[in-house]
Amino acid sequence: MRGPLQPDVVVNAERIPARLIAAEAQNHAAPPGKPGHAWRAAARALAVRALLLQEARRLGLAPEPRDLGAGRREVPEEALIRAVIERRMQPVPPDEDACRAFYNRHEAHFRAPAVYEASHILIAAPEDADARTRADAAARALLGVLATRPQDFADMARRHSDCPSGANGGRLGQLCAGDTAPEFEAALGGLAVGAITPEPVATRYGSHIVRLDAREQGAILPFDLARPRIRETLERLAWSHAAKSLVAVLLEGATITGVDFNHAA
Repeated sequence: MRGPLQPDVVVNAERIPARLIAAEAQNHAAPPGKPGHAWRAAARALAVRALLLQEARRLGLAPEPRDLGAGRREVPEEALIRAVIERRMQPVPPDEDACRAFYNRHEAHFRAPAVYEASHILIAAPEDADARTRADAAARALLGVLATRPQDFADMARRHSDCPSGANGGRLGQLCAGDTAPEFEAALGGLAVGAITPEPVATRYGSHIVRLDAREQGAILPFDLARPRIRETLERLAWSHAAKSLVAVLLEGATITGVDFNHAA
């Protein structure tokens, strides 16, 4: 006789019903057509949660729930998990040598934001699907002309752009990270200097035709300015490694059925 496709999970004689795993599975992504991935991820997550709670009770912990801000307060189980992590995990804080070594290995990641000079033609569209479709079609028509006459960009901006920059040939001047819509900024990051986006760029304002006029790569930050970010990164890594080690120790001494921790998939 075949067992259930979605069995209960048992952690050291504590049963986690399949219905709870099914509810938790909604919080885990899975490849299309493979819901079993989400189920297994949920089952592992709840099994680890059960192990942490069991360890908290074994240690006799009774923490006071903390305020989490925005009107939220820890529930008792959240407080227990926090307490056992604080008790059992002792990550080594990064020292100056570790921070400097990390900086030397990843120096190129610590740059000031790039500065762009860009121009665009905006075909404005309100939050309306039909208007956006028309704006996209109009932008594509203009792109078709620019494909053979890119030198006419400024003139076409003056005649067709719905942005005030159109009067200036579409020039937006210098732009830094956060100055434009995320989609617009992403398009700039993928362009070579002098290039025009091959497709319209849709933002909440409408459809844009974007040209990158210049890019100045941000300078590498000196170590003293990068140190706080490096320390934060290394502290997160230390906590992550300590958490994995703690879970590994708890798993090694546990009896678990209904889910396999030996395979990540």
